[in-house]
Amino acid sequence: MNSQIQTVADNVIKGKSKVIAGLVQEALDAGCDASEILNAMIDAMGVVGGKFKRNEIFVPEMLIAAKAMKKGVEVLKPHLAGDGANVYGKMIIGTVAGDLHDIGKNLVAMMIESAGFEVIDLGVDVPIEKFVETIQANPDVKIVGLSALLTTTMPALKDTVAALNNADFRSSIKVMVGGAPITQEFADEIGADAYTADAASAAEKAKELAA
Repeated sequence: MNSQIQTVADNVIKGKSKVIAGLVQEALDAGCDASEILNAMIDAMGVVGGKFKRNEIFVPEMLIAAKAMKKGVEVLKPHLAGDGANVYGKMIIGTVAGDLHDIGKNLVAMMIESAGFEVIDLGVDVPIEKFVETIQANPDVKIVGLSALLTTTMPALKDTVAALNNADFRSSIKVMVGGAPITQEFADEIGADAYTADAASAAEKAKELAA
């Protein structure tokens, strides 16, 4: 890998959001390919995700790295064909009705965006209709991510997945679920395509599902 691109990747891993834009610009000025720089940053976030899973770093460090990545992508966007940050397609994400937690969802959204998706974040306390309408308005959506952080909102998660499973667009989307009380067994029981335990795994799984 070109040494300037390597420097960009290293600084994403370190979460150096103040210097990253300048480093990306320098790499571009030196003739580095924008998509190569983007892919190096996506790989760097993969490294960050791996460290997180091994408990070598924690949520704050992961957020800092994702923030650095975002700053770098902003510089790259005009240089990428179309919206180049959108390597894998679109993903809709939201916390289900009755649930107002957003820290976990926001972290997943950042990691998934850093992995090369365009993320449509519907926020918290999202009614079933809102998910359905947004999918219908974005027929190119590949994945829908649903989050529930309370045991009391697990039924809302179940109902949302059921509604998506019965919709005519179901064959064209994959449904991912997550949140503190959610387990693989529960995900299987309600008919979701995938469950992940943390944001780093969610980003990896999303790439698999979109491939």
